[in-house]
Amino acid sequence: MQEWLEVTLRTFLAILVLFLLTKLVGKRQISQLSFFEYITGISIGNLAAYVSLDLEANWYLGLISLGCWVLVSVGIEFLQLKSKKGRDLIDSKATVLIKGGKVLEDNLKKERLTSDELLEQLRKKDVFRVADVEFAIMEPSGDISVLLTRENQPLTPAHLGIKVAPEHEPQTVIMDGKILDEPLSTVGLNRRWLATELEKIGVSLDNVFIGQVDAYRQLYVDLYDDHIKVPQPQLKAELYALLKKIEADLELFGLSTKNTDAKHMYERCAQEMRQVITKMKPLLHH
Repeated sequence: MQEWLEVTLRTFLAILVLFLLTKLVGKRQISQLSFFEYITGISIGNLAAYVSLDLEANWYLGLISLGCWVLVSVGIEFLQLKSKKGRDLIDSKATVLIKGGKVLEDNLKKERLTSDELLEQLRKKDVFRVADVEFAIMEPSGDISVLLTRENQPLTPAHLGIKVAPEHEPQTVIMDGKILDEPLSTVGLNRRWLATELEKIGVSLDNVFIGQVDAYRQLYVDLYDDHIKVPQPQLKAELYALLKKIEADLELFGLSTKNTDAKHMYERCAQEMRQVITKMKPLLHH
């Protein structure tokens, strides 16, 4: 067999085996590399190159070595899943770098992190003052997690005692100008509804790059032509405005009538409408 053909076949074989072994190791090997996984990734890559190009050696020996590396990696991951001590030994523990707005210099030296690098990581978290940080922790992955002091945390509905509706996953019903029937049926809709919504905003299907439907059955589209402005759905805002108008009308009727029974009825209805609006507000302002 000619050398170029053998190299080609070995390369394709190495790619196939490498793909299968990587699938076996799992996604964590790519997204969150521990120290050992980093070494494993480099070693497997080198072995794959060896299998592809070293024509003087037996190619199957490289595959055996690849298999051993993957088995060890899978075994260590299994140990990490089963043992807290195993995780601490292999990945190490999280380290507190800032506590109560004070930098812990000894821990900084332990992690071989300079003050400039620490400040850089804080800026990436939109934090520019060390005094604003309650806790900053270096995770085993090397990322730095930051908890701001209570007075510097962003204001949320929970701080105001407001309950908001749960977030539901939007369904992508149009992609690259093509309708996706399965996501559309997931939210209980069909192509006729979609065609009606597109007609309302004056957009043709073939000009839609991405179209998504939220939990409230409102369609949001991104067009190929970015110069065209698409109006945002206003159904929830219109409904909220209508409910507020009904409340105001009931209060007005109660003030304008001279009939005592009618006045009490309108006031009671206005109060009930106010309660309905209070319950519906988190949904309509979502």
